[in-house]
Amino acid sequence: MPELPEVETVRRGLQPVMEGARIVRVEARRPDLRFPLPENFAARLAGRKILSLGRRAKYLTMHLEGGPALICHLGMSGSFRIETANASETPGDFHHQRTAAGAHDHVVFELEPAAGPAARIVFNDPRRFGFMLFAECAPDEHPMLASLGIEPTGNALDGPLLAGLLEGRKAPLKAALLDQTLIAGLGNIYVSEALWRAGLSPLRRAGTIAGPTKRARAHAEGLAGAIRAVIADAIAAGGSSLRDYRQADGSLGYFQHSFAVYDREGEPCPRPGCGGAIKRIVQSGRSTFYCPTCQY
Repeated sequence: MPELPEVETVRRGLQPVMEGARIVRVEARRPDLRFPLPENFAARLAGRKILSLGRRAKYLTMHLEGGPALICHLGMSGSFRIETANASETPGDFHHQRTAAGAHDHVVFELEPAAGPAARIVFNDPRRFGFMLFAECAPDEHPMLASLGIEPTGNALDGPLLAGLLEGRKAPLKAALLDQTLIAGLGNIYVSEALWRAGLSPLRRAGTIAGPTKRARAHAEGLAGAIRAVIADAIAAGGSSLRDYRQADGSLGYFQHSFAVYDREGEPCPRPGCGGAIKRIVQSGRSTFYCPTCQY
């Protein structure tokens, strides 16, 4: 599933075309994705101006003039494609072929941008695990978003805050970091990478980095910094290209070439002087990659 950096990359790719544009027409080619599309979905969007395109955790939020916000989730394989009359897609060096004949193009937004040629934004989702819902309230108050925790993209996530979130928790550290009510948007890939950067085992009890000792405070500060850094690095690289994920222009992210542990089972640990090898284990049904020599 696309994680926070991938969704932020998609938002940045869509933003120049969508913000300030007026939705001329929406074509819903099927009545549902993961959930049924909202009642009168196309009619409620037609004619409205897109004020801004936001992101909360792994959700995209489309703020509309005089109407409800639209909350979008990419699911496992969803992607947006930008089409204009004067330009074709500009894929990156690494490119997967899209599905043929638009068979999985489920929702099409026809836009009249504030500047530039008319555009179409196409939502393609072969597995149909994505969804689009209206938020009649402020998006952050919608049930899908209301319980989400702090974003890992700013300096607010520091050592003391992280320690407070994990205090008393007996769950493994990796499992606690995947709890979206604590930190929003972290997923399997970037938690594994952040734990490696911080030198902490995914198996250690989460509450052990929340104690009053100098060592515990150092662990919390180091992990908070590692989380912020790995997310920032991944966004700067355009996310990671795993299976179905791609950016809005069809190109793939490059952060997968910087993975230290994820999907590198049996390879030497890249930490200088470590000498260990990357190990794969399964936690809560998900693969965890780490170095048992330098992560403890």
